[in-house]
Amino acid sequence: MYSHVLIDALFILAVTLIWFMLAWQTVLFFLGHRYYRLTRRRESRPPMADAGLPRVSIVIPCRNEERVIEATIRSVLALDYPAERTEVLIVNDGSTDRTGEIARRQAADPRVRVVDIPGEMAGRGKGAALNFALRHARYPVLAIYDADNTPEPGALRPLVEELMADERLAAATGLYRAVNRHRNLLTRFLNIEGIGFQWIVQAGRWMLMRFATLPGTNYVIRREVVEALGGWDENALTEDAELTLRVYRAGRRVKFVPGSVTWEQEPETLRVWFRQRHRWVRGYNYLLRRFAGSLWRARPRRVGLELLYSLSLYYVFFAAIIISDVLFLLSVAGVIRIEVPGPYSVVWLLAFVTFVLQIVIALASERGEDTPPNILLTMLMYFTYCQLWIPVVARAFWDDFIARRPATWAKTDRFEKGSA
Repeated sequence: MYSHVLIDALFILAVTLIWFMLAWQTVLFFLGHRYYRLTRRRESRPPMADAGLPRVSIVIPCRNEERVIEATIRSVLALDYPAERTEVLIVNDGSTDRTGEIARRQAADPRVRVVDIPGEMAGRGKGAALNFALRHARYPVLAIYDADNTPEPGALRPLVEELMADERLAAATGLYRAVNRHRNLLTRFLNIEGIGFQWIVQAGRWMLMRFATLPGTNYVIRREVVEALGGWDENALTEDAELTLRVYRAGRRVKFVPGSVTWEQEPETLRVWFRQRHRWVRGYNYLLRRFAGSLWRARPRRVGLELLYSLSLYYVFFAAIIISDVLFLLSVAGVIRIEVPGPYSVVWLLAFVTFVLQIVIALASERGEDTPPNILLTMLMYFTYCQLWIPVVARAFWDDFIARRPATWAKTDRFEKGSA
């Protein structure tokens, strides 16, 4: 039988963790909203003259992407960027379907090149495919798009312009949106999650400390920086987050540029979602093991601390949710009684209201998203979707730190293109 002191201590720990995360997110929320207003003003700036734009290698790694690759190539060829200053490099990573055939049909356009990774080197993950592309790319700026992406025509130019405007920038990353957001309840939750993350966390961190993370798609990066850092880490399951860490350790920056928008597929089934998020958490576990001991020495110090917090966020969130859930269920069952004095019902209610208000205002940053159905879904996801992360984090922790299973790349399944 646990003592009341231990139960009360666990309860206070859960409340503290939840409010710590909410308080930090509130700071980022206000700064993110400020960034939203600033970027909307800057969108009226005249674009850079075509003659001043650098040449760009647009890289699309793909493995068994026959369902989506044609639409992706077509959208990339339609980008509002001087055609003579771009090449489109399709990296066929050992596909066993019609991906290579479909991609080669687009090679009638002289900008398109298809390079095949040899069989003995194929299927080792996105980092390996990007390193293979690095050896074949011709131009000084690399633009990375996932094979399921359909960037808007104006997606590339603002990223390149921001990169060229500041020598301290190693990379610039845009906004990603869920093209299948109306497909089912899960994709609606993922749409809300993505908007909230970008307009609160990405925008807020850039305003506060000039820090943003590479999301894996819709970003441009200086080739010289990638080469100086030794390319992408082929052992990292989240090669984008890993490269972000090394960029900042090298004293360079990544900027969030919401004027650049691409549309991507989100998982449409829980099985696919679980595999993708499980890979993400295991990727962050790898980064924790590799970088946690040195990040506190990073300069500026606030960036190092934020990187350390970002890497441990899954477990901070996991601890807060699992402790509060267990105590709640035991209390309802009459097994335990929380004896800590205080208005904790009000505290919990304020936490819930704060979460909902922040997400809803973030949704207002995207036209047509702050609708009554999305507001209701935001309230619902606090009790449902957020809880789904518990088995994901628990499984990843078991695989990495208990069973010590080798990490393997798990490709996200694609779905037939459909209307949003």
